[in-house]
Amino acid sequence: MRLPVLLQAPADPIPVRPIRIDSRTTPRRLTLQVMTAAPRQVVPATLLLIMHQVGESLVPVIMGFAIDQAVATGDPVRLALCVALLGADFALLSYSYRFGSRFGLLGIEAVQHRLRTLVADRLLDSKGVKGRAGLPGVSLSIASSDVTNLAKAVSIVPWPAGELAAVLLCGTILMVLSWQLGLIVLLGVPLLLFIMDRAGGPLRRRSHDQSTLAGEASGKAADLLAGYRVISGLGAQSAAADRYRKASRDALDGSLHAAGAQGVYTGSMNLASGLFVAGLALVAGLRALNGDLTIGQLITIVGLTQFIMGPLGTLATNAGAIWAGALASAERVLSILQLPHHEARHGDAVPEAGDGQLSLANVRTAGLDGVDLDVAPGECVGVRTTPAASAELAALLSGSAEPDSGTVTWQGRPFSDFDLDALRRSVLVVPHHAALFDGSILDNVGLLTADRAAIDAALDAADCAEIVEAAPDGLDTQVGEDGLRLSGGQRQRIALARALAQEPPLLVLQDPTTAVDSVTESRIAERLRAARGKRSTLLVTDAPALLAVCDRVIDLNQVKPNE
Repeated sequence: MRLPVLLQAPADPIPVRPIRIDSRTTPRRLTLQVMTAAPRQVVPATLLLIMHQVGESLVPVIMGFAIDQAVATGDPVRLALCVALLGADFALLSYSYRFGSRFGLLGIEAVQHRLRTLVADRLLDSKGVKGRAGLPGVSLSIASSDVTNLAKAVSIVPWPAGELAAVLLCGTILMVLSWQLGLIVLLGVPLLLFIMDRAGGPLRRRSHDQSTLAGEASGKAADLLAGYRVISGLGAQSAAADRYRKASRDALDGSLHAAGAQGVYTGSMNLASGLFVAGLALVAGLRALNGDLTIGQLITIVGLTQFIMGPLGTLATNAGAIWAGALASAERVLSILQLPHHEARHGDAVPEAGDGQLSLANVRTAGLDGVDLDVAPGECVGVRTTPAASAELAALLSGSAEPDSGTVTWQGRPFSDFDLDALRRSVLVVPHHAALFDGSILDNVGLLTADRAAIDAALDAADCAEIVEAAPDGLDTQVGEDGLRLSGGQRQRIALARALAQEPPLLVLQDPTTAVDSVTESRIAERLRAARGKRSTLLVTDAPALLAVCDRVIDLNQVKPNE
């Protein structure tokens, strides 16, 4: 049975207001945007939670009224009416809380999804980013825990609004019963809120420091796992473990200090709230002794005094601690969202069908000095150069960077004329470390686009037969995140097969066989040339077996300036 949409999350992501980020966006401004990003959920949640708190506040009022007007007078009709009124009030406060909390949580989840999408889009932007540093785990920590903490800022609106409404209603009722008590509430609550905001400063600093330490520990853990085989080969497991152990200990210490600061903060606010309530109870007791209050009014005041302690106490958590944690996380989220783009510019032209032709004319960058390079249709060209120059050449040909001078053209037109995605379908650049996805071998090679014949041919050309045969589930074997279940050589061959299966007009391979043995490398070299057929290939490598099958080899290490 399909439940009404009110009782289940929709199939599609819940739309929220745009969250706009620019160079002037501050953590406070971002947090305020998050708080107001889901009005369709936050507004009904706020109204319902206010109704809940109003219903809670009315419980001691109804009980006091029942004692004075029904119990004291012995009127069964009034007693029945009061019981019915109390039942209706409990139904109101119960269901308004259930649905109000549901709307609020939906708003938090919707904003969290949007923030996580923004962070992922920024990290995976096809244009790339400049200035991004740190380990992958740091970005993962920001995209997960920091986004979650920041999205909790949505709860600062509905829950504290209900709590504040309860405090104000209680103050109004107390003002009617005794203006002294009402004045204490109406003057004391703003003072408590001011103290909460001022006391949250140290907690914000500790939350930021703890988030930074946790992100660094996650990054070092990801780095350790990604390079475990290399570390094992060097016999450096103990040193790597010590390095991570120290980072983990620092993160734990930071977490304990942050938790301690939050405990002191929340405890101090609860103590202040308790003293405030104790003062109210003292004044009410004195008024009762003087005969200024009836028994029902005294019970109402005692009930309101006990109830008001809850909203005042949770205000410290919902408005103070969550705000402090959200600000700290917003700063780290902005460290990704405000990363600048690469300055490479691209038009909207689409490469024409055919093999095309690549040409570099007097290209200069930090690592390339006056490079001239041509790749004709169907030609296989080898390039020998330094690792730094190899990486810069790959960045130029992937369209994510521009040369300081000179031109890079495809099909006779500058790279900047083409739409970036369309260009990359024609010029496929496979970097030295080509990441694999957490899926099967078949999914990684075919990318759900290549047909089975192309996949089989690519696997054969990359000499992957023994990998598939040794795998427990054949092509359906899961490779793990970034191919962690495979050896370095196996990862390289699967990545090479994936590139070959796409059959691009020009395939650029950067050191594709550094992790395989010489015999395997020779087999790959022979099959690679045959697999590419009449399509162009550019091999950036020092491997003799690969260079031997090229039509010609250009040694950029021997090219002198102005030659």
